[in-house]
Amino acid sequence: MIQNFQGMAKRLVALLRQQGITNERVLQVIQATPRQQFMPESLAHKAYENTALPIGKGQTISQPLMVASMTQLLMQHECKNVLEIGTGSGYQTAILAQLVERVYSVERIAELQYQAKRRLKQLDLHNISMRHGDGWQGWQSKAPFDGIIVTAAASDIPHALMEQLADGGVMIIPVGTVRQRLVVIRRFGDDFEHKQLGDVKFVPLVPGSLA
Repeated sequence: MIQNFQGMAKRLVALLRQQGITNERVLQVIQATPRQQFMPESLAHKAYENTALPIGKGQTISQPLMVASMTQLLMQHECKNVLEIGTGSGYQTAILAQLVERVYSVERIAELQYQAKRRLKQLDLHNISMRHGDGWQGWQSKAPFDGIIVTAAASDIPHALMEQLADGGVMIIPVGTVRQRLVVIRRFGDDFEHKQLGDVKFVPLVPGSLA
C-alpha cells in the first residue's frame, strides 16, 4: 500500500507540473509528504486526486494544485517565518514547515488543531508553533512575518494581518464571499501593493467565535 501511495504521489506531481507548478522544492516536498495521513482513513484512497476533500467540522483539505500554487507564490519571496491562518488538517502546515525556518499556525477549531498537531509530530516536524485562536486577529506577539498564507476566504482583507506583515513581506489570501479571488499583497513600509489572481473556492474565514 505504501508503494501504491508513492506511485500516486508521483503522478500527482506530474499533473502539478502540467498545471504550471515549476518550483522544484515545492514539488519535491509535495511528493514526499503523505497526504493520506491528513484526512479520514475512509478517504485515503482519494489522497492524491487533485481535489479538495472533507476533514470534518465543515472544513476541507485544500486541492493539491491550490496548495502548490499558494506555496509557490510564497516561495518567490524570501520567507523565513510564515504565519498560516487556518491550520485545518495540517497538510499546508507540513508543506510550509519543510520549506521555511518557522511556521506559526492559527486554528479556531480546537479538535482540528489537536489532530493536526498529532500528525505533524508523527512526521517529526518541530519548527511549528500552533495557536487556538481567531484567524482574523493573526498572532500579534509573534509578528512581524515575512509571509502570511490564509487558507480560508475572508470577506475582506483583515487589517490585523496587514499590520503583522513585515516590510517587504507577502500575504497570499483568498478574498470574497459569492465570488472569491486569490490576492497577493506586498508591504513596502506603510504602503501595500495588491495583485488579484484567478477565481478560487475556499471555506469562509469565520471571525470571532472559537470552536
